[in-house]
Amino acid sequence: MNQTHRLPAHEAGGLIASPLITGSAPPRPVSLHTVQFTGSGSEYFRIWIVNLLMMLLTFGLYYPWAKVRRLRYFYGNTLVIGHPLDFHGNPRQMLRGFVLVSALMLLYGAAGRVSPTSGMIAGFIVAAVWPALMRASLQFRLAQTSWRGLRFHFSGSLKDAYMVFLAPMLVAVGVTMLGGILLAMLPKSLGSAVLPIALTLGMLLTATLVGPYTLWRLKRYQHAHYALGQLQTTFKASYRHMLGIFVKTGLLGIGAMMGLGVLGGLLGATLGTHHAPPGPDTRQIGKQMGAYMAMIMPILLGYILLTQIVVAPYFNARMQNLVWTQTGNRLVRFKSHLGWAYMARLALKNWLLILLTLGLYWPFAAVALAKARLQAIVIHTRQDPDALIAQARQGSSDATGDLAADLIGMDVGL
Repeated sequence: MNQTHRLPAHEAGGLIASPLITGSAPPRPVSLHTVQFTGSGSEYFRIWIVNLLMMLLTFGLYYPWAKVRRLRYFYGNTLVIGHPLDFHGNPRQMLRGFVLVSALMLLYGAAGRVSPTSGMIAGFIVAAVWPALMRASLQFRLAQTSWRGLRFHFSGSLKDAYMVFLAPMLVAVGVTMLGGILLAMLPKSLGSAVLPIALTLGMLLTATLVGPYTLWRLKRYQHAHYALGQLQTTFKASYRHMLGIFVKTGLLGIGAMMGLGVLGGLLGATLGTHHAPPGPDTRQIGKQMGAYMAMIMPILLGYILLTQIVVAPYFNARMQNLVWTQTGNRLVRFKSHLGWAYMARLALKNWLLILLTLGLYWPFAAVALAKARLQAIVIHTRQDPDALIAQARQGSSDATGDLAADLIGMDVGL
């Protein structure tokens, strides 16, 4: 059931991330509408198991049909202000895009095996066409998605798509060139010794500088160009907000690593109290190696689990809250209140059941995750939904998106 609440103007201000209407005119009261997800794990399991079997039987060629079935199920069970979304994609059309991107990736992989030079050239070609593929994918996905009979569309330009990656690429190239110049200035003997360390530090530095900035530019490009008829969104989040999430997530990951390191040190000290007798003893060395491996493997597994159960839920929850709370326009705005603690508990439950069922719990986990993320979003409007959709229909066309994107069927999750 759709839930709608109307707030007086003086009480609504604290619930909205940024004003919906600016100017001297008195603001209209804000209506709050929930997003609901009505899917169930048992229903989706039947779709998932058929998709999995068909993918195996067709060596992956069934993927577009599997994707259409999955999207239609999840979209059809997503109720926005009481009305479901719908996906109209044609799997035969999407197969062309799937084959195109698969061929591109295969050629890239094959070129790397021929020689480093050919691999580098292929990498530049992939990087050159990737923004265009991303834009085509966004256009196709939104053009095939509708709500209350009106299709969405994506208004981002091709130029802006390339600008998303241009500045981060320049930073990455600059850091790489600087590292190469510094290494070239070192003596050959010293250069070969520090090369692995330099490469590792260089990659970490590049990722630290470029990662948050690239994601911010990408989210800004996406969320500032979603449109439904005449209504188009804007994106208000700043790079500083995005960087803050990355920094806090990194500190959380470092804290988890340090905690496991302390645990490993204590276990190592315990094992170290049992010294081997003097002289070579192969059996004793083998026992100690086995003991150390028995110590390291649980720690490594623990770090992976902590990453999936603590670090990843924190990052995903904070990122969703930031991105969607800062998306909207003067009539419609979103507010996400996805809780980190709840997501951590859900991740723990999902991963435990996936492991215990040897993967068969996966569709149930996917439904639970979708429900948590979707129902954490509240839509704030200053206009009645019926009037809003009528305004969105004004001047809208029945075009289903960019011609090239439609012909290629470019929906590859870019």
